[in-house]
Amino acid sequence: MTLTGRDLLRELDLSDAEFAGLIDLAAQLKADRRAGREETRLAGKVIALIFGKTSTRTRVAFEVAAYHQGAQVTVLDSQTSQIGHKESMADTARVLARMFDAIEYRGDAQATVEELALHADVPVYNGLTDEWHPTQMLADMLTMREHANGERLSYVYLGDARSNMGNSLLVSGAMMGADVRIVAPEALWPTREVREAAQARADHTGATLTMTEDPAEGVPGAQFVHTDVWVSMGEPADVWAQRVALLRPYRVDAAVMALTGRADARFMHCLPSYHDESTTLGRRVAEDFGLRSGVEVSDEVFESPASIVFDQAENRMHTIKALLVATLT
Repeated sequence: MTLTGRDLLRELDLSDAEFAGLIDLAAQLKADRRAGREETRLAGKVIALIFGKTSTRTRVAFEVAAYHQGAQVTVLDSQTSQIGHKESMADTARVLARMFDAIEYRGDAQATVEELALHADVPVYNGLTDEWHPTQMLADMLTMREHANGERLSYVYLGDARSNMGNSLLVSGAMMGADVRIVAPEALWPTREVREAAQARADHTGATLTMTEDPAEGVPGAQFVHTDVWVSMGEPADVWAQRVALLRPYRVDAAVMALTGRADARFMHCLPSYHDESTTLGRRVAEDFGLRSGVEVSDEVFESPASIVFDQAENRMHTIKALLVATLT
């Protein structure tokens, strides 16, 4: 499959078949890597990685995927470039596109990565914005497929669904023909526009989309249980009190996993996770709100055999590699 020269700014940029094809390619590249038969397809390519928000998995996944395929990367952020404070994104795009074969952007507004793509005539990839997280979705879909035992994908997302993860899980599941459930306070559901876009894809793929405030309605039967942090990067600290009050009933613990009714139910999280008090923020939330054994997920679930979060993390690299190969060859 080839997507030569194409951008990936949100999942909806791709057809259902193209999205599924990237996952198939990632599975093949992963198998080739493990068997020692990986072919180098990107020798001589150079890729710019722009980080307006800090990153662990996205950065190393792009770097390692590029290195495996013979490409090189340059990392740019607010401390090492003029982006934003002295140079516009439009001007940045026109400079970088003359030197690099592709550009990744991770930052705040979706409009920023869209402006970058508008002015750059090389592929542009969304490594995360406030609205969408398409590279994470490729990894999540590959991970679920690896653990689904041939079943139709069936998953539930609990927590703040008015976010990049809520939006992307709803839309990508619709594109994959999955059984997708969003379980969250109605105030934190994806917007009507996002829900309508997902339903339009579901009408073609046969996906089923459920929106509910009630875990007892949305969780039973789901094979995969997803969540994410309750306050995202860039949001003010004073949001925590409001968000904790809203989302305590949606914390993923052993009772929620049992509610699936499935012994093979698996837990997923895009990371990082506040599942214990080993981080500064985890300790602070524990002290302020009494969430001693984890915030959005209990430590018991996170560290259980049901947790496949590190499979997800590894698959960021394999799926990003597929994206690079498909768009740069």
